[in-house]
Amino acid sequence: MKLRGAGLIALAALAGCTRHDAGGDALPGEEQGGSLTLSLSDPLTDVRVIEARVPGRPLVVIDAGHGGRDPGAAGIVTGIKEKELTLAVVRELRDRLAKDGRVRIALTREDDRTIGLDNRSDIARRLGAALFVSLHADSSNDPEARGATVYSLSEVASDADAARMAAQQDASAGVPAAASGGVRALLADLAMRDTMSASADFAVRLIGQAKGTMTLRPEPHRFAAFRVLRRTEAPAVLVEVGYLSNAGDEAMLRDPAQRARMVAALARAIETEMALKATAR
Repeated sequence: MKLRGAGLIALAALAGCTRHDAGGDALPGEEQGGSLTLSLSDPLTDVRVIEARVPGRPLVVIDAGHGGRDPGAAGIVTGIKEKELTLAVVRELRDRLAKDGRVRIALTREDDRTIGLDNRSDIARRLGAALFVSLHADSSNDPEARGATVYSLSEVASDADAARMAAQQDASAGVPAAASGGVRALLADLAMRDTMSASADFAVRLIGQAKGTMTLRPEPHRFAAFRVLRRTEAPAVLVEVGYLSNAGDEAMLRDPAQRARMVAALARAIETEMALKATAR
């Protein structure tokens, strides 16, 4: 995988920036290439931005769900942790997008660390992301439940299962059921409402790319008030790539070849969305 481009990024709201070029230290398993490491204020840590081949392309922030003290769900057969699986998928998606070089990319985490839900959306907002994609793996008491689901933000859940999922995500991160109020929260909510329609549209296009490549749940586009999707100030979706409580889905998600097909569908949807944004500017 070769990371291309150098480019500059506006750092008005950021504390610092370190440029990485050939000759620096690579992450394990990666080649050197053009990227920026952005030092965001505590409790956020360094965030790398991988540049596209063409400067100024829109930025997508990809979020590996859970991490650190929050393991997420566990595989029914092998016990694999959701935080491990989401990180593997996100790294593969990053590499695929970086190889194509059509978009700029940042990850909320590149290793096993604890990041609060609000900090994840803070990264997207403060980097001026054009798209935010949070990846998770589902779990259910029904071992037959399987398939991917794409959630977009709504104040009212599309169904009881979507409401349960949003509450479960918040609880796993220690988020209180009622968010704090105040003028700032109200303004953030008003800004968030402007992105709901665009988020839903992207969810529909993502599902279209996934059909025939990924196993999808019945009615795969659902809505709920996921905290991690709030305040990103960009279209945002949460993708449950499958059920770790289903032996078939778990085996699929652990298989690199099958995972590669899923990653390709995700990459196509993201690149198409970013191309639309680039031409609309």
